[in-house]
Amino acid sequence: MSAVSEILHDYQHVISELLVVTSQGGTFDVEIDGTLIYSKALTGRHANPGEVLGLFRDFVGPETPVYER
Repeated sequence: MSAVSEILHDYQHVISELLVVTSQGGTFDVEIDGTLIYSKALTGRHANPGEVLGLFRDFVGPETPVYER
Protein backbone atom coordinates (compact mmCIF):
# COMPACT_ATOMS: atom_id res chain seq x y z
CA MET A 1 0.00 0.00 0.00
CA SER A 2 1.36 3.45 -0.85
CA ALA A 3 1.97 6.13 1.76
CA VAL A 4 -1.00 8.13 0.42
CA SER A 5 -3.29 5.09 0.54
CA GLU A 6 -2.23 4.26 4.10
CA ILE A 7 -2.90 7.79 5.34
CA LEU A 8 -6.27 8.01 3.59
CA HIS A 9 -7.24 4.54 4.83
CA ASP A 10 -6.70 5.47 8.49
CA TYR A 11 -7.34 9.23 8.56
CA GLN A 12 -9.83 10.05 5.80
CA HIS A 13 -12.20 11.51 8.40
CA VAL A 14 -9.75 14.28 9.39
CA ILE A 15 -8.21 15.18 6.02
CA SER A 16 -9.90 18.01 4.14
CA GLU A 17 -7.36 18.17 1.32
CA LEU A 18 -4.53 15.95 0.10
CA LEU A 19 -2.23 17.15 -2.64
CA VAL A 20 0.17 14.84 -4.46
CA VAL A 21 2.78 16.64 -6.54
CA THR A 22 4.79 14.61 -9.00
CA SER A 23 8.23 15.58 -10.20
CA GLN A 24 11.30 14.18 -11.86
CA GLY A 25 14.42 13.07 -10.09
CA GLY A 26 12.90 10.87 -7.40
CA THR A 27 11.72 13.62 -5.08
CA PHE A 28 9.57 12.32 -2.22
CA ASP A 29 8.61 14.87 0.43
CA VAL A 30 5.63 14.73 2.76
CA GLU A 31 4.35 17.96 4.32
CA ILE A 32 1.43 18.55 6.65
CA ASP A 33 0.19 22.13 6.88
CA GLY A 34 3.61 23.38 5.76
CA THR A 35 5.59 21.15 8.13
CA LEU A 36 7.96 18.69 6.47
CA ILE A 37 7.56 15.27 8.11
CA TYR A 38 9.56 13.19 5.61
CA SER A 39 12.07 13.95 2.87
CA LYS A 40 13.87 11.41 0.71
CA ALA A 41 16.47 14.09 -0.05
CA LEU A 42 17.22 14.59 3.65
CA THR A 43 17.23 10.89 4.60
CA GLY A 44 18.94 9.68 1.44
CA ARG A 45 16.43 6.86 1.05
CA HIS A 46 12.81 6.14 0.25
CA ALA A 47 10.49 5.69 3.21
CA ASN A 48 10.08 2.19 4.61
CA PRO A 49 6.61 0.60 4.46
CA GLY A 50 4.42 2.23 7.10
CA GLU A 51 7.02 4.86 7.98
CA VAL A 52 5.12 7.86 6.57
CA LEU A 53 1.91 6.66 8.22
CA GLY A 54 3.76 6.49 11.55
CA LEU A 55 5.12 10.00 11.09
CA PHE A 56 1.63 11.24 10.19
CA ARG A 57 0.23 9.53 13.29
CA ASP A 58 2.91 11.20 15.44
CA PHE A 59 2.10 14.58 13.88
CA VAL A 60 -1.67 14.43 14.45
CA GLY A 61 -1.23 12.93 17.92
CA PRO A 62 -2.65 9.90 19.69
CA GLU A 63 -5.89 11.73 20.49
CA THR A 64 -6.83 11.62 16.77
CA PRO A 65 -8.70 8.35 16.29
CA VAL A 66 -8.13 6.01 13.36
CA TYR A 67 -11.09 5.83 10.95
CA GLU A 68 -13.44 3.03 11.96
CA ARG A 69 -14.84 0.77 9.28
